[in-house]
Amino acid sequence: MSSTAASGMDQVGTHRFSMKPIIQVGAGNALEIYDFMVYGYYARYIAQTYFPTEDPYVSLMLSLMTFAFGFLARPVGAIILGSYTDRHGRRAGLLMSLGLMSLGIISVACTPSYATIGIAAPLIVLLGRLLQGFSAGAELGGVVVYLAEIAQPNRRAFYTCFQVCSQQFAVMIASTAGLLLLYNTTPVEMSAWGWRLPMLLGCAVIPVLFWLRTSLAETDVFARKKRTPSMSEICSGLVGGWRVILRCMGMSAMAVVTSQAITSYAPTFIKALKLGDWVGFVTLFFVGVMILVSLPVMATIADRVNRRTMLVVVTLTAVLSAYPLLAWLAADPSVFKFVVFELWFSFMYASYSAAQVPTMVETVPAESRTAGYSFAQAVAAALLGGFTPAIATWLNHTFQSNAMVGLWLAIAAGISLVSVLTLDGKSVQEGQSSPLH
Repeated sequence: MSSTAASGMDQVGTHRFSMKPIIQVGAGNALEIYDFMVYGYYARYIAQTYFPTEDPYVSLMLSLMTFAFGFLARPVGAIILGSYTDRHGRRAGLLMSLGLMSLGIISVACTPSYATIGIAAPLIVLLGRLLQGFSAGAELGGVVVYLAEIAQPNRRAFYTCFQVCSQQFAVMIASTAGLLLLYNTTPVEMSAWGWRLPMLLGCAVIPVLFWLRTSLAETDVFARKKRTPSMSEICSGLVGGWRVILRCMGMSAMAVVTSQAITSYAPTFIKALKLGDWVGFVTLFFVGVMILVSLPVMATIADRVNRRTMLVVVTLTAVLSAYPLLAWLAADPSVFKFVVFELWFSFMYASYSAAQVPTMVETVPAESRTAGYSFAQAVAAALLGGFTPAIATWLNHTFQSNAMVGLWLAIAAGISLVSVLTLDGKSVQEGQSSPLH
């Protein structure tokens, strides 16, 4: 879309705070995360339905690997859909990602079991997860860039924090639905059809989300562009800025691993700890509450202090606390200890994301902002975040210790710490008061 076309449509600038565009973009983002969460929550039932084997561990790993493959499609989606967004507008890109996301959700929710249609069942589920991951590759980045471009420069962290906040509504709704199902269905009913109900709930809200995004205004930043870059120019910008993209990938490590560890992996972890299914769903609800409450507060702080210093403090704290906390939990598992672990890393995640997200937006090349941010985040999510449930399950199984989850969390935080240390503190501070061109 040219700037002429963009200027002919409604635009949204940075002159005043408004919740309307935040809700319009955040609602779709919430559905994206909701579907990923639901798949993780019911991984063992999905394993029985689509990947039946004589060994429950093998079935579970097949289900978790299919979950991970959805993340592998994210980098491709980030480049293709991210470039589409940088060329045709933020609104057009968000509508495109929502459409593809919807197809992915419906295909998984409505696929018959392996017992009914044979090998076609796991293949359809795999394709659905790949389509879901493809759309997510640009959805998350598209939402962040949109919020960053409508924000006042000195409130960029506060605006962009609503991308993660929208995810917490998804976590809370998914955990509530899980708890209701747990107390209103038998294990046989849950395995046969109960796990599908949360996915079908996600399908039911798709028309509302299209209605919200259809009326979404374009950002002033995009509308002011005299020309939009071609696909080759966007890719050249990414290649030329490979150091920046690599740094952003490293910065994303802690966020993508921690978020998956405390949400998608939690029900599987609860089973390994033998604490009862209800514990996972109740705790996950309060994980959403913790992040939802603490994130805007930490984002306000991130808008007022040097973000590099804040990122160093948070990542270093996570590195030092991860394994000892998990060793304490694994030594004598209890509901109290599990809640402490979940809430502590929820706070770590909120504190880190508050500063990490706006810093990345300000760092990536301006001509390929959506593609650059999305690609960096998508690669980290594909290589680290998406495989977290499978890696954590494998580590615990191989080393016969549930404390190994802490080692994986510490490694991810360490990767981000190294990446953050390469940032120029002065440039980061200046970015907080500079407009996005």
